[in-house]
Amino acid sequence: MADETGFHLTESDREQLERLRRRPGTARKLCLRADILLAADVGMGVRQSARELKTTTPTVMLWKERYAAGGLAAVLKEAPRPGRPRQVTAEKVAEVIERTTREKPAGATHWSTRTLAPVVGLSHTQVHRIWRAHGLKPHRQDTFKVSTDPQFLAKLEDVVGLYLNPPEKAIVFSIDEKSQIQALDRTQPGLPMKRGRAGTTTHDYKRNGTTTLFAALNVATGDVISECMPQHRHDEFLAFLKNVDRQTPAGLDIHAIVDNYATHKHAHVQTWLARHPRVHLHFTPTSASWLNLVERLFAEVTDKAIRRGVLPA
Repeated sequence: MADETGFHLTESDREQLERLRRRPGTARKLCLRADILLAADVGMGVRQSARELKTTTPTVMLWKERYAAGGLAAVLKEAPRPGRPRQVTAEKVAEVIERTTREKPAGATHWSTRTLAPVVGLSHTQVHRIWRAHGLKPHRQDTFKVSTDPQFLAKLEDVVGLYLNPPEKAIVFSIDEKSQIQALDRTQPGLPMKRGRAGTTTHDYKRNGTTTLFAALNVATGDVISECMPQHRHDEFLAFLKNVDRQTPAGLDIHAIVDNYATHKHAHVQTWLARHPRVHLHFTPTSASWLNLVERLFAEVTDKAIRRGVLPA
């Protein structure tokens, strides 16, 4: 069938384009080319095709002319791209990745672009592009800790169960202490932030004492019972437990999630718990303090109040 310009597809080309169009894995750009040619074959004009296919008239004309000049093969193959051909082979890319992830340079803990470049025979910018394309950052390193607690699963289920399905007539608290909080004051006033320049602070400081923050986070409401004390022995922990007990309505049990710090298991604490049966301690697995929700509160306090805080005497 021909349009107003005499364009037409052969029967075999039409069938091939229709199969290409129905195939789920066909690239989007090839689907567009097939749609342009199939639309022209049924007599649709250039402007109408561009409007219906949400493309431009030059694009429609390009692929019609490409087909008229070289047939379907000219439409389906990629035209040569401008610019210099690719210089780094796939084998060289694989070598960069292999050395980066499997080897270390002599006398150093990790590669840099400039130390790896002469080893693999590339420029440091080429190494950088390969690293960026494959998400490699040798200068960064994350830490991890695997719990060796033999009761890890039981404790995990216990704590998560309190978060997801707390007991009736009870309040669940996430309790911990943030110790050695330093009240630091700078030796000189810093300059304020302004356009093009970050705020400044002196590198040296004065210590105005330390404190320990005890906090009990109500996991249901987000309310916090807190108290600062000079030390974090079992005496201070027990005093804080008594404070939480006093501030909790008498008709409710207290379920406190704590870590395995020795003061939480002291004999005096156990004696007090025996005399106050409504208070129950639930211990997180060893090396799993991340399971204690109050750690998120401490992270916010550190980030927003302590790390850049100026705390005069």
